[in-house]
Amino acid sequence: MNKFVTNLLLAGCWAALSGSFSVFSLLVGFVLGFLILWLLQPLIGGAPGYFLRTYHWIRLIVMFHYELIVSSLSVVWDIVTPRHRAKPDVIEVPLDVTTDAGILLVTNLISLTPGTLSLDVAPDRKTLLVHAMFAEDPDKIRNDLKNGMERWVKEAVET
Repeated sequence: MNKFVTNLLLAGCWAALSGSFSVFSLLVGFVLGFLILWLLQPLIGGAPGYFLRTYHWIRLIVMFHYELIVSSLSVVWDIVTPRHRAKPDVIEVPLDVTTDAGILLVTNLISLTPGTLSLDVAPDRKTLLVHAMFAEDPDKIRNDLKNGMERWVKEAVET
C-alpha cells in the first residue's frame, strides 16, 4: 500500500482515537503516523523515497517562507526609507527543472516573493525571464534563484 495513504489512514485513526477531527488533531496524527512508518521501515520494506520526498517538501515550504519574510522586509525597508535602493532589471535564468509542475511551481514561487516577478518562460522551456526589483548584481540574483528556489523545487517535485 502507498505510504502516503497509510499515513493518512493513521492520521484518521489518531483523530478518531482522540475524539476530535480538528485540523490540529489530524496534523498531530499525520506526524505520529509518519514517525511510526519511518520506525517500521526496516520491517515493512520499500524504498525510503516517501520520507525523503516529505523532507524535501517540508524544506521547500520552510525555505520559501524564509525567503518571503526576508524579501518582504527588504521591500518594506526600501519603501519606508528616504533613499531607494531599487535597481530593477529583467534577468534571464536558465532552468534545470524539466517537468511542467516544476516549472509552474518555480515561476509561481518567484512571483509570490516580493521584489521578483516571473515574466515568461522561453518556448524551449530552458530559460525563465524574471523581473527583479533589486538587481544590482544580476549574476547573484540568478545564482540565488538557481541554488535556492529552483533547487528546492527540483528536489521536491522531480526526485
